[in-house]
Amino acid sequence: MKNIVLIGMPGAGKSTVGVVLAKRLGYRFIDSDLLIQEQYGKLLPELIEENGVEGFWEIENHVNTGIKTDRSVIATGGSAVYGAGAMEHLGKTGVIVYLELSYNEIAERLGDLTARGVTLREGQSLEDLYAERAPLYQKYAHVTIPCDGKMLRQVVMDIIEKTGAEKGDI
Repeated sequence: MKNIVLIGMPGAGKSTVGVVLAKRLGYRFIDSDLLIQEQYGKLLPELIEENGVEGFWEIENHVNTGIKTDRSVIATGGSAVYGAGAMEHLGKTGVIVYLELSYNEIAERLGDLTARGVTLREGQSLEDLYAERAPLYQKYAHVTIPCDGKMLRQVVMDIIEKTGAEKGDI
């Protein structure tokens, strides 16, 4: 059985949905942001500050490319889509699911972006970031799940239905 790889903006619910989805399917859950912190022994904001935005993306791409697993739900960081190598690797090992939320919903959910480890370039707003990333999420996604106004359980059921995970079709 292949993996289910969750992509989307920070605040889209990748980790929350991922844990519940993994439990529902009996899969392992992997949070790639936690893998990065574990492998580098630092928090994401520290890594971004020390390496810069592009340097952090290189770290993220390296860690995500190294994920070797089966029957797992993988929640990626919001900037994972900047790593073409990682996205190609993850796409070969699983179904990439984009948790799509409107800009307004994302803006409402997010607090302090730097404390969350969100990679913003100098002078870049959340709206700029959304406009830049949304096409990348769409490019790499095998399945898109619209999430605006949906409860967690509905998002999980939509993923299971659209991926065929419960029937073993993925």
